[in-house]
Amino acid sequence: MTRIILNGCNGKMGQAITKVAAASESVSIVAGLDINDCLPNTYPVFTNPEKCGIEADVIVDFSHPSALDLLLDFAVKRNMPVVVATTGLSKEQKQKLVDISTKIPVFFSANMSLGINLLIELAKKAAKVLDGNFDIEIVEQHHNQKIDAPSGTALAIADGINEVIENTAEYVYDRHSVRRKRQKNEIGLHSVRGGTIVGKHNVIFAGQDEIIEISHEASSKEVFAVGAVKAAVFMKDRPCGYYSMSDLISAV
Repeated sequence: MTRIILNGCNGKMGQAITKVAAASESVSIVAGLDINDCLPNTYPVFTNPEKCGIEADVIVDFSHPSALDLLLDFAVKRNMPVVVATTGLSKEQKQKLVDISTKIPVFFSANMSLGINLLIELAKKAAKVLDGNFDIEIVEQHHNQKIDAPSGTALAIADGINEVIENTAEYVYDRHSVRRKRQKNEIGLHSVRGGTIVGKHNVIFAGQDEIIEISHEASSKEVFAVGAVKAAVFMKDRPCGYYSMSDLISAV
């Protein structure tokens, strides 16, 4: 049994993880952390991590970037693995995750869906095979309450593609301010916000007289919750280091 402390437990994703964990025989949420402690839960909720002295195996963070630094300090102090699924992190926060991975095991993914991470691997393979002969555009769609744009997942897709083409890509966000012919090394990123779209990502490879498109659409937040729970189980008893969904997929 993997014992979880859930940061952001009373948010929409936190409640989705709570539901998935309750139906699982492999995990148990033993405590929650959230600035909002008004919702009823089957576990105690603390507004300050320092007040939480409950024993656990891993911390799962699905909250807000503003809450991350305090949580990471808590994880290091408790010497506990941490799974970070919060999006919209700054470059400094992402670097902090790398830095503290020498002290505790750190798992980070901008998207906890196994399906979207498989899409990233397929997009990387396509970019390598197509070898610069196709223009690459990424379109992401989310609900009207999402704050960051482009999504962390869209950036993760772009970063994965850029990695296999030796980091030669230039990211272009939308095109309203770019009045020029498209450059061959560009990766276009475009955001759509509306309604209750859970999450949809399309990677378009546009070539001469042919188009290849890889897409993924999430119908509910449960797919991300399932991935977060799998990541928590994966991280239990791991040695210090920096882990990602690629490591989890490789272990499946």
